[in-house]
Amino acid sequence: MVSSDSKAAASPSLSATIVRGFGPWSGLPSRIHSLYIATRGRTGSWLAEAFASDIAATVVMEEVVGSTAGLARLRDEAFDCVLVCHEPGELDALELIEGYRAGGTEAAIIVLGKESEQEMAALCHEVGADGYVCVHTTTTRNLIWIAARAIQRHKLIRENYRLTLASQTQLQRDHDESRRLLAHQRALVDEINPLCAVGDCCEQPADDRPTATRPSYLPDPLIDHYRELLRAYIIMGSGSLTPELRRLTDLLVTAGVTSRQAMQLHLFVLEDMVDGLGARSTRHVMTRADLLILEVMLHIGEGYRERYQDRIRPPRQLLIPGFEGFVA
Repeated sequence: MVSSDSKAAASPSLSATIVRGFGPWSGLPSRIHSLYIATRGRTGSWLAEAFASDIAATVVMEEVVGSTAGLARLRDEAFDCVLVCHEPGELDALELIEGYRAGGTEAAIIVLGKESEQEMAALCHEVGADGYVCVHTTTTRNLIWIAARAIQRHKLIRENYRLTLASQTQLQRDHDESRRLLAHQRALVDEINPLCAVGDCCEQPADDRPTATRPSYLPDPLIDHYRELLRAYIIMGSGSLTPELRRLTDLLVTAGVTSRQAMQLHLFVLEDMVDGLGARSTRHVMTRADLLILEVMLHIGEGYRERYQDRIRPPRQLLIPGFEGFVA
């Protein structure tokens, strides 16, 4: 292996400037814990000397001979990077890496060999290696950078997996919480004595799943209209939909729909929407849906109050002033 860049080695200040970089994507790690899997005829003393001569990063290297010893060492301790000597006929790095990856080894693996990169790089990547380095043409600094990028890549993969798992867990929790809230709301509606027989006003589900009953007492166009209104409310909020809500509640009050029946309509449409979300979060949908049904109930209550007031105090025709005496 060619030693590190001559200018960088001759000038520590220049080397330090190169290592320091300008951000988290340009700097080298201060310490790399590596495992070198060597052959009996090619030990890693030359590699240890090369790392020691470069001040870019502290590379702590442990050495084992053979694939079996390497696998045993990886089981005992975690390494930032694994360097594998490729010696055809004595140690086939391609077979070794393929077996390591199949066994669950997640550390960054770099192959060191005598063949050119054009011959070996693609083959190494195909079996799961993170890079290939020709020991006759590379420098120590280049090898350190390749190892650092491979270590960083595996770190990002692990972090992405952790975040993905956390996101999936949170989504599942949101779905479970949404179903619990829907179940509580359905139980609350069922506790209220209906004004009509259940079989007369609601279609029961064919199975025993605890789902909201379809409000068959309402026409399909009205159910579809409420579904579209709920979707728009989830996206836009209540600001621009107040006229639509008033027209809808006036229609419900005119048709004599009770608050219980309106809640059944809401739960049926909302549950169908939540089931269709799949892997997407339900938290925002449930929050906006709660606001919608609250506003609908307020409008329905106000509508029935106005009709009650009109009933107990019906409108009276006032006479034109001066014509009172002409009334028969």
